[in-house]
Order: sequence, then C-alpha cells, then structure tokens
Amino acid sequence: QVQLVESGGGLVQPGGSLRLSCTASGFTLDYYAIGWFRQAPGKEREGVSCISSSDGSTYYADSVKGRFTISRDNAKNTVYLQMNSLKPEDTAVYYCASDLGTIGWCSLYAPHYKGSWGQGTQVTVSS
Repeated sequence: QVQLVESGGGLVQPGGSLRLSCTASGFTLDYYAIGWFRQAPGKEREGVSCISSSDGSTYYADSVKGRFTISRDNAKNTVYLQMNSLKPEDTAVYYCASDLGTIGWCSLYAPHYKGSWGQGTQVTVSS
C-alpha cells in the first residue's frame, strides 16, 4: 500500500521547537519531490517547504524562512521538517505530499503533488 504518514505534531509554547516526520510506505521516497503544506482553520492551504529529488534543493515560504529546515533520511525513507522559534501563527494541520517522481524539482504549489498525501498532523503553538 502506497502511503505517507506524518508524525511529530503536538502542543508547544511560542519559541519552542518540533520535528515533523513524513514516512513513506510502499515506495522509495528519495525518487520523489516532497512538499510540506499546512492549513489553519478558516484559511487556505499554504505551501511551507519542499525538497527536490534531483539535487536535494530546498525551498521555503517567506513566513518560515530561517526557522524551518527540511531534510531527507533516505535510509529511513523519511523526510523531516524541523521547526524552530515557533509562533502562534504556525498553528495548523501539517501535511506532506509526494509528486509523481517524473520531474525532479519541487514546488510550494499544491497541484504539483499528484502522488500521495498524508493524513496530516496537528501543530498547536500556544502558551
């Protein structure tokens, strides 16, 4: 069964850190571009970060640049999103997604990811 599973969400105080994981089953993640997205209640889905499969290039939304870091661990078939200096406005459900493995580069544009989407993990930043 081909699927992505996110984990690592939770409740954290402002200024704290979390590391989200996106683990694949049924396919090898390193051949696919992976994107992280988030959606807060009443807001549109937002592209947060992505990592390309071709050369490992990474991209970040301006709102998280300098605070979040995306990385791959091919041995664990997992992509991580390290989130530091968290703010209340980072509160959202976070999703990871894979493309079809045919392009190589990644995007913060959701329609790029026509492969698999995870079920999401809740991140709440509050004191």
